[in-house]
Amino acid sequence: MERALTNFIRALRSSEVRVSTGEALDAARTVALVGYGDRPLLKSSLACVLAKSPDEKDVHDKLFDLFFARQSHSSSSQTDDSNAEDKESAASAESLVELLESGDDTAIAMAIEQAAEQSGLDDIRFSTQVAYYSQQIIKQMGGEGLQQKLLGALQAHTPEGEAEAGKLIEMRRDLTMKARERAQQSFEVFGRGETQQFRDEFASTKPLSSFEMADMDRMRALIQKIAKRLAVKHSRRRSKRNRGQLDIRRTMRANAGLDGVPFNVAWRQKKKDKPKIVAICDVSGSVSRYVRFLLMLLNSLNDVVPDIHSFAFSARLGPVDQWFDEMTFEKAMGKIIHEYGLGSTSYGQSFSDLHMNHMGLIDRRTTIIILGDGRNNYGDPRTDLLQEFAARAKQLVWLTPEGYSLWGTGDSELPKYYPYCTQMSPVSTLRDLERAVDVILSAYA
Repeated sequence: MERALTNFIRALRSSEVRVSTGEALDAARTVALVGYGDRPLLKSSLACVLAKSPDEKDVHDKLFDLFFARQSHSSSSQTDDSNAEDKESAASAESLVELLESGDDTAIAMAIEQAAEQSGLDDIRFSTQVAYYSQQIIKQMGGEGLQQKLLGALQAHTPEGEAEAGKLIEMRRDLTMKARERAQQSFEVFGRGETQQFRDEFASTKPLSSFEMADMDRMRALIQKIAKRLAVKHSRRRSKRNRGQLDIRRTMRANAGLDGVPFNVAWRQKKKDKPKIVAICDVSGSVSRYVRFLLMLLNSLNDVVPDIHSFAFSARLGPVDQWFDEMTFEKAMGKIIHEYGLGSTSYGQSFSDLHMNHMGLIDRRTTIIILGDGRNNYGDPRTDLLQEFAARAKQLVWLTPEGYSLWGTGDSELPKYYPYCTQMSPVSTLRDLERAVDVILSAYA
């Protein structure tokens, strides 16, 4: 049963429930205290130890019901010593037919559980493996012998043989369904979470330009995970107090009445800036898909960066935050594209609009994020304004969907903007976007 607890914790981890080594030890102590007999008590007790949020509690409860439903059969098959002779003959067709004819559901379930363990079913990872493992279960139970017996009955070409074959076919169909249900159950416990992680990993490296509107729901869920990961990382980093160096003067002054004994120690602490982001997004046709994901991520980071100001432009620049407050994200994006994405792209004009109307938003704790390809239709790039923004802000980060080889080609002004940027980097996937935002937030640590 210790192995059962270990496998259950592995199932939780595969479903993105964070269980540390210390929490696993606490779970072992909990099981030793309450035992496995009272399932509702065990379920609530393990939930207190292993689940740390409402979402994790839901995942825990679902996996507990799936996982421990099969453990009753597994434990019974392991503790019943009278099954030793049956284990030796389990692979024979006669014993399998006798078992299926008995109609003893408990005995059949125990035999399936034993065969599942022998076939390594807990290693299942993908839904495509369900059929394979169900066949392995049948094989461990003597399915090959059953198949040979069925072929023999069909080759007899007698009424008795046909009747026997019909009965064996029905038994094989019923056994296959039970084995498939058992394999599907293990996939739900061990495989579904890892399959989702695999899909997320693939999606995070897929070019953003290749996603369609039908993918938005799945991408929204993935971006929420990225935002949560960044929020946990940077909230923890900001909460750690950096004591800095010992301030000798303040320490001596604070302990002047204590004969100089430094009971009260003072430290020189460096003040940490609170994150503030001004996002300037090119929503012309070539960049609009990338903007959607950046704004979706930034709007999911409200707990870490409550001070976010978003602007969109193709020719003229304007604020778009109010639309995200008034309507759903997709409707807001549609309105943004309609209002700002139909003009001829002009970075110089957008910088002028920001300078004239919104310069007060830029101060020493502001990170300016510009998302665009820097293609200015051969207009005035207004590098003088970008230089002024960079001098006033904490950092200026330029994210572009184009690779390094395209910088400076045609009407691209990126080489002219590059000297004034703290960071200028290509962003073509969600992983690139996560990495860029991580670096931006790290500047405030």
